[in-house]
Amino acid sequence: MKKAIILITVLLTILIAGCSSKEPTPDERFSEYVSLWNEQKFEEMYELLSQSSRDAITKDDFVGRYNKIYQDLEIGELDVEFSPPEEEADYEEQANFAYSASMESVAGPIEFDHTAVLVKEEREETNNWYVNWDTTYIFPDLQEGDKISFNNVPAVRGSILDRRGNGLAINGTALQIGVVPGKMTEDSVKQLSEIIGMSEEQINKAINASWVKPDLFVPLKNISKTDEELKEKVFAVDGVTNMEVGAREYPYGEDVSHLVGYVSVVTAEDLEKNEGKGYTAQDYIGKRGLEQVFEEKLKGTNGVKISIIKEDGSEKVLAEKPVEDGEDVQLTIDVVLQQRIYDQLKGEAGTAAAINPVTGETLALVSAPGFDPNAETLGISVAERTALEDNPLKPYLNRFKVTYVPGSVIKPITAAIGLNTGKINLDSAYEITDKQWQPDKSWGDYKVTRYTNLAGEVDLEKAFIYSDNIYFARTALEIGKEDFADGLRKFGFEEMEYPYPLEASQIGELSSDMLVADSGYGQGQVEMNILHLAATYTPLVNNGNLIKPILLTEEEQKQVWEEGLVSAEDASGINSMLKKVVSDPNGTAHIARIEGTPFAGKTGTAEIKAEQGTKGRELGWFVGYNPENPNLLISMMIEDVQDIDRSKSAAVRIKNVFVAEQE
Repeated sequence: MKKAIILITVLLTILIAGCSSKEPTPDERFSEYVSLWNEQKFEEMYELLSQSSRDAITKDDFVGRYNKIYQDLEIGELDVEFSPPEEEADYEEQANFAYSASMESVAGPIEFDHTAVLVKEEREETNNWYVNWDTTYIFPDLQEGDKISFNNVPAVRGSILDRRGNGLAINGTALQIGVVPGKMTEDSVKQLSEIIGMSEEQINKAINASWVKPDLFVPLKNISKTDEELKEKVFAVDGVTNMEVGAREYPYGEDVSHLVGYVSVVTAEDLEKNEGKGYTAQDYIGKRGLEQVFEEKLKGTNGVKISIIKEDGSEKVLAEKPVEDGEDVQLTIDVVLQQRIYDQLKGEAGTAAAINPVTGETLALVSAPGFDPNAETLGISVAERTALEDNPLKPYLNRFKVTYVPGSVIKPITAAIGLNTGKINLDSAYEITDKQWQPDKSWGDYKVTRYTNLAGEVDLEKAFIYSDNIYFARTALEIGKEDFADGLRKFGFEEMEYPYPLEASQIGELSSDMLVADSGYGQGQVEMNILHLAATYTPLVNNGNLIKPILLTEEEQKQVWEEGLVSAEDASGINSMLKKVVSDPNGTAHIARIEGTPFAGKTGTAEIKAEQGTKGRELGWFVGYNPENPNLLISMMIEDVQDIDRSKSAAVRIKNVFVAEQE
């Protein structure tokens, strides 16, 4: 009996095992293949190919081909769909299944329908279904021997224009310097190496390339077509010639270099940072200035066409994205004024901003010294870059972007805050007799120092004319820390919206009366950028309203940034006083007087030093404008103005610009 039970159990086990070993259906096998395809598991897909397919392509070639195509075409969002038949069919040796595929590519969506063929094969004594794969499974029109073409159509980069349409950054031309080997002498390579900054090894490699023939032009380096000195040296070398090629061009050179910036060939880091944005290794990208700020708008979108090129040369387009050229960026900048101001700063380290104080339009933004953006785009040598970086005037430093201690040019702001808070009026005066002052002994040895011998009753007008530090220190103390800080914020400190990213002007610490007093005349820890400084004078010609600076012609003009910072009457009073700073023989800006032209302004000298009692670097400031015809206001700062004459050089230079504008 026991043996019978064991026998029955064995027979049942065999029966159950036989029932569970039912061979897979072809639709189940293809569903498995589709699942692997959607996950892009190409190695595992290969294991499901028929023997004839495996004979036609190796596993490495199969996997490599899929990977290369999907990577080159930037295939994403792959979705292969297959719906098994609802009714079970009786397949013998072959099964055909319709499927659809959709995917996103660098050129847009690709969609297709196709039919898969599965065949039954016996492997290792087991029957199963396998995909009879060929190249049409990649794309239905891709036959063996066909090639996939990836054609990139570069977008035309938009231009950067000034207010009158003058091109500050345009798609121009450069000179491609090269040689004709058959016309070179023994010394040509050495001479060229020294002149164009290429090593002799690089030049020899170019002229010894397999395609080179004695009478063919061999390109070496692009140079600016306006660099007359370099052209003269290069063309004196035997065998050198040139051809004109397309290039980004900066017609106004260093005058606009910090404002406009430049483009250069994308790096591996750029490609990684901008993955998915359509850049290729041959593209250019904005590196500084507005070229970088407006990169997305300027660059446009490259056109892409993905095609199958048949063996007979015919073309089947898979996907195509039309080219979208970049947009122009038009600025409110007046490039002629920009050049005039830059010329005044040549040989100096400094910065300047010019605005229309009524409309808020930025007419010039200058940082000196500048650099040659054409050379930067075309490629400068390591030696040239090192020389620029080691230049004590720091040509790469964008001075209009950063903030500096403003010195006495802040005094009209202090006065306006004092008037608006009611702490002073236009006639307020302090008794000031000494060169130094402190409110009490709690300040220790620290005192506010002024640079005038004026003694007695000093009112606001005299304080402006003689630039009396003590007057404005006392005014700031009268206003008080909280109201003074609040007043500065209303004047745009700590927050400034502007298309070009500028460092916001800073109030700094006002943690003690000494710091409040120093800030009142522009020392302390207060810092300003040059454009914001110009903007803070706009309430004087707009009935007390602060006007927001703009840079693009498409921006709305006359935007009120802050309303009623000073009354119209007080604004008129400050204007009259700042006119006397220029017209009065004792005025600190008398040197800027323009015969027959109303002119107002304020000088400033800011000292940067570690501690009181020591001598530090000095910055010379001036803000000047015509209060009766307020269409131009210029602020300027010059570094290292240690002697008295140089401290007023900013006033002289702004005067020169106004005189030139009148001619």
